[in-house]
Amino acid sequence: MKTICGLDCNECEARGSDYCKGGCAETNGRPYGGSCMIAVCCEDKKCENCGRSFEASCKLKEQLIAEFNALGIEDMEEVKNLNALHGAYINGQYTLPGGQKIKFWDDDRVYLGNQICKKNSDRFYGLTADENYLLVCEYGEGYDSEIVVYKRWR
Repeated sequence: MKTICGLDCNECEARGSDYCKGGCAETNGRPYGGSCMIAVCCEDKKCENCGRSFEASCKLKEQLIAEFNALGIEDMEEVKNLNALHGAYINGQYTLPGGQKIKFWDDDRVYLGNQICKKNSDRFYGLTADENYLLVCEYGEGYDSEIVVYKRWR
């Protein structure tokens, strides 16, 4: 499948599933029905002419890596890379202090994120970002996710 950003859709686990509507070139940057922030970035050249190849130097990815590292979460390993993540895969439900359950992301979009090990622990940090917000959650094998940071980054 042809992509706008240069990622290889043939390596995607969702390829051929009911979720995937085709490559982003065929779907105008909407492979799962919702927008893909990477395709929008590359198509609009918001990445300061990233060469339309997301694997190349990308200002958006660099900015987000810097934002995550600047949070200063003491026991989080350094963020070195972000990946394209399907919203349905990372869109966990969180319980707010008042008991209300909420999801932050859209299941049909593509975001940037990663899973980072929590130092000296068997738990992880889940990192997710879109064009305006970033989320860091902590979770273990049971996906008992807790919000660590949710903030506007630009």
